[in-house]
Amino acid sequence: MEKRYQVFVSSTYQDLQEERQEVMRALLELDCIPSGMELFPAANEDQWSLIRRVIDECDYYVLIVGGRYGSIGPDGIGYTEKEYRYALSIDKPTIAFLHKNPGSIPVDKSEATDEGKEKLRAFRALIEQKLYKPWLNAAELGSVVSRSLVQLTKSTPAVGWVRANELPDRDATLELLRLRKQVDELQAELQRARTTAPQGTEDLAQGDERFEIRYSFESWTERKMAVFTASWNDVFAAVAPLMIHESSETRLRSAFDEVVYAREYVHQNQQFSHVENFRIDERDFQTIKIQLRALGLITRSEKARSVKDVDTYWTLTPYGDNLMTRFRAIKRHKE
Repeated sequence: MEKRYQVFVSSTYQDLQEERQEVMRALLELDCIPSGMELFPAANEDQWSLIRRVIDECDYYVLIVGGRYGSIGPDGIGYTEKEYRYALSIDKPTIAFLHKNPGSIPVDKSEATDEGKEKLRAFRALIEQKLYKPWLNAAELGSVVSRSLVQLTKSTPAVGWVRANELPDRDATLELLRLRKQVDELQAELQRARTTAPQGTEDLAQGDERFEIRYSFESWTERKMAVFTASWNDVFAAVAPLMIHESSETRLRSAFDEVVYAREYVHQNQQFSHVENFRIDERDFQTIKIQLRALGLITRSEKARSVKDVDTYWTLTPYGDNLMTRFRAIKRHKE
C-alpha cells in the first residue's frame, strides 16, 4: 500500500510566508501531507487544544526559525516554542531549521524589542541542543527540508496514511486472521508429525519387536527355504534411505532381497557354494510394506510420471524421515 506522511510545519507566520511556501512545495514533492495552523479554519475549541490535536495526528514535526520569536500565550511562552516543546514531550520525530545568520535578516522581519530578542536567543539555544539544520534563504530552506525529511523517514519510520480504498475491509481482515491461525495450526501439526507416531499405532508391532521373514534361494538346481527374524527397526532402517525422495516398489523388493541375502546367507549359510534367485517371500514383503505404512513411516508418492510407468512408488513420511535419521546418523563417540 502506498503510504503518505503528514508533517506539521511550525513557524512564525508573517515574516516567513515565502519560506513556508518553499517548505510546503518540498513536502508535496515528497508526497507528504503538510499541516500548519494557517490551513485550519476557526474552531469552537481553544487554539492550543487544536494545535496539540493536529500535532498528535501528524507523523513528523518541522520547525522553521527566522528573525522573530512570535506571538506569546497567556503563560508568557510563544506559541511556536510551545508547539516545539510539546512535539518533543510526546516523542514526535522532530527536526528544526535555524536561520544561519539572523543579523542579516531585514528589520521588518526581526524582533523589535529587547524582550523579544532575548526570548528568540533563548529559544535558539534550546533548539541547538537537539537536531537542527541551518538555512540562509527560502530556496535553500526548501532543499534542506527535502533532504532532511527523506533521511528522517528512513531513520525513524512513522505510521503514515493510506487511501481508505486500499485498506482491507472487516471481512477480509477476519479471513486473513483465520488463514493465519490455520497456517499456525498446520505448522504445529507438521512439527508433531515429524516427531510423533500417528495416533492408533500404539497396538501395532513395531520398534524392537521381531518379525519372521521367509526366504528362498536356488543352490544349483535345488530350491531351498529358510526363515530369519529381524526387528521392525532393523527392517525399516535397512531400506529407508532408498525412500528419502522416492523408490519404486520393484526397487524396494530387490533391496529387501539384498538385505536378507547379506545378513542370512553370507554370514550364516556359506555352506552353499552356488546361490541364485534369492527372494524373500512375497507375502512377507507385502506384510512389511503394509506394516511400515500403518506405522506412519512410509506413504505412496503422488509425484506425476509417465503413463507408461505402472510401478508403485513409495516415499518417507516426515515422521519416517525423522526416525530414519535417528537410526542411520553416525553418533559421536564418547570418551
